[in-house]
Amino acid sequence: MENVNPRVYPTGKHTKPETVTPEMRAQYIARIHAMPTNLRKVAMQLSEKQLTQSYRENGWTARQIIHHLADSHCNMYIRIKLALTSDNPIINPYDENKWAEFPDGKSGDIHISLNLVEALHTRLISTLHSLNNQDFLRTYVHPQYQTQSTIDEVLALYAWHGDHHVGQLQVILND
Repeated sequence: MENVNPRVYPTGKHTKPETVTPEMRAQYIARIHAMPTNLRKVAMQLSEKQLTQSYRENGWTARQIIHHLADSHCNMYIRIKLALTSDNPIINPYDENKWAEFPDGKSGDIHISLNLVEALHTRLISTLHSLNNQDFLRTYVHPQYQTQSTIDEVLALYAWHGDHHVGQLQVILND
């Protein structure tokens, strides 16, 4: 097993599943559903000083992580909807580091992103519960990585993604 820095990867690195069973899918959806509550719980414990601190040298601040989760999960939601409504669409990548440097990411009110994540995940979970098994096999192409991903694989990634960044906030909180 690869040795990873627990400050950078507090929940370990993501491993793409070879196959996704209905049980695994249900677990991913449950984790995605729980993420906004987990995020708010940790975020509301952070002091103003901690919001300006990073989990590692040259890493994003807690505030940037919170805003990144909103940015990233908005993109994920749109990508899933594109996969559901188009045949294997090529999605639009974005530079998350550049997005994190915008004023809304560096100094914006975290409550805006906390509320956005909660509302977005409410819609996402509603959408996911309306899908049949075949829908989860629909795909999109990420041109930056030259990869094709099923919605099941995207759920696995974003279940990890939310846990990963909430874990980084927990590192800052516990410092």
